[in-house]
Amino acid sequence: MVRVVLRILTFELAGLAAIGMWALRRKHGVPRGATVVTYAKEQAFVLTLFAFAMAVETLVVDLLLVALGVPAWLRVAVLAGDLYGLLFVAVMAAGCATRPHVVTRDDLHIRYGVYFGVRVPRDLIAAVRAGGSFNEDSMVTVRDGRLTVAVASRVNVMVELAEPVTVVRPLGRRAEVTSIRFFADSPETVMAALRSGEPAQHQHP
Repeated sequence: MVRVVLRILTFELAGLAAIGMWALRRKHGVPRGATVVTYAKEQAFVLTLFAFAMAVETLVVDLLLVALGVPAWLRVAVLAGDLYGLLFVAVMAAGCATRPHVVTRDDLHIRYGVYFGVRVPRDLIAAVRAGGSFNEDSMVTVRDGRLTVAVASRVNVMVELAEPVTVVRPLGRRAEVTSIRFFADSPETVMAALRSGEPAQHQHP
């Protein structure tokens, strides 16, 4: 339990840092010459709607509590909870925008915001192809040796491995996987970079 709490706190701190990097239009963990593969566009509209709805709800609820004469301490508690929800949405958006997938000469780095990341050595990649699913039910899952990293319930790139790699799930559990499915805004960029001897030209979001 302590380990889980520490991981969550680490996510919170990394998320705050991601908001700062987002404001400065910087990327995390992208070495010079690497191929950047974004994945945040698919969920941007949904996150924007969530943020707008939550902001309106925060204002309406606070006005309602004032009208009902609710004690100040309760209003503050409710407001704090609502603001934390808005912060969570901002962290998710900023984390995904500033931590894209990355292809280098040595590996494929698959990520989901501040919550997940796995490096796959390129010499272990046996095959890569486009195609996937539109109905994934979790952000990061491992089933039968297959890792799925979904965005807005979607994956569209599949990677088969010659040997298992170890992944660490968001809350710390480890697993070995021999195939990976994930989402990219441009699957063609991933495949071109991985099928070439050198990474594709650096792609700017």
